[in-house]
Amino acid sequence: MFKARRKLTTIAAGVALVLGASAVAHAEPLKATVIHWWTSGGESAAIKEYADAYNKAGGLWIDNAIAGGEQARAAAINRIIGGDPPTAAQFNTSKQFHDIVDQGLLNNVDEVAAKQNWDKILPQPVIDSIKFKGHWYAAPVDIHMPAWFFYSKPAFQKAGITSDPKNFAELMADLDKLKAAGIIPLALGGQPWQEKITFDAVLADVGGPDLYLKVYRDHDVNAVNSPAFKNVLTEFKKLHNYVDQGSPGRNWNDATALVISGKAGVQIMGDWAKGEFIAANQSAGKDYGCLPGFGPKAPYIVAGDVFVFPKTDNAEAIKAQQLLATVMTSPAAQVAFSAKKGSIPVRADVDASKLDVCAQAGLTAMKDKSRQLPNAEMLMSPDLAGALQDVVTNFWNKNQSVDDAQKAFASAVKGA
Repeated sequence: MFKARRKLTTIAAGVALVLGASAVAHAEPLKATVIHWWTSGGESAAIKEYADAYNKAGGLWIDNAIAGGEQARAAAINRIIGGDPPTAAQFNTSKQFHDIVDQGLLNNVDEVAAKQNWDKILPQPVIDSIKFKGHWYAAPVDIHMPAWFFYSKPAFQKAGITSDPKNFAELMADLDKLKAAGIIPLALGGQPWQEKITFDAVLADVGGPDLYLKVYRDHDVNAVNSPAFKNVLTEFKKLHNYVDQGSPGRNWNDATALVISGKAGVQIMGDWAKGEFIAANQSAGKDYGCLPGFGPKAPYIVAGDVFVFPKTDNAEAIKAQQLLATVMTSPAAQVAFSAKKGSIPVRADVDASKLDVCAQAGLTAMKDKSRQLPNAEMLMSPDLAGALQDVVTNFWNKNQSVDDAQKAFASAVKGA
């Protein structure tokens, strides 16, 4: 009797063990190693929204944050080529990842795009960046406008500035008032990409969208050699009079911190800077102002971030990639992410009513397709983008004449 009971107990235990193992196997989350460069306070809080959403959907997000966009992209490419690809990797909404598509190193996410009707809900500049050769090769996670004008309301008040600048000339006058009040007029991180953002803001607002497109999309050397483009270079260089001695090499978020503290008046930066204001418990419209250019029809440069999915034949990894693409582009996660990142959702069909006044201004701008202006990296090869960035940073940091800078810009465009 005892032996029979022990035998039954052993069998039951074995069945329980098998069932338990089966349950564990069934509940095994889809692991996803995700490379990205979001390491500042506001950025980390934002990416956590996607990580949490992925984990709740049955995945296991393995975070691989690498400071610096170039460094993170290089690490991702090295792992892909080296045979140890991450599940997903961040790139900008641009042509940055098109080479690895051409080399057959990415999986597409056509199935997710079809289910979510990306063709109908995404802005055309984003579609043009992520869909080509008939396939979708990236999941877009946000829209960032890289040329916002943020300003400290206390700094403006101290300088006696009572209204928003309505054009670039009024902005320059306000910078003079800030300087006279002993406030750093323009908080700039003196790094090449930040200098290029500042230049593009001037090109879009002073030169206008037609000149912007002739230069970046059409590679029109005559446009580069025009008096209008020379004026853009002149106005851009004038801004150098308003940065402080600590500008060279400064990180963008440290420049934002100067505006948050009221030590600086203005920063020209992408709306990801808003994540730093949010992390500092500052409210848009109350503690700081934000302008997406000047006037109700100001061009709205469309930029942002995407995640690509390296080639793999591993069935579980492919499932993880599909789940990541689904979660990252889902309405709830899009809104939660943008609320902390400072971006706006890439989808046009979400309830964004809880986003702040800056985001609402961005959403309004995106509804007017005539205001949508693709960012420069959507319109040119990475090599040309790099060459032009070198021209801009050389002009900004050296005692180079406007004429010589114009010639250098034309030479780079001509060589494209």
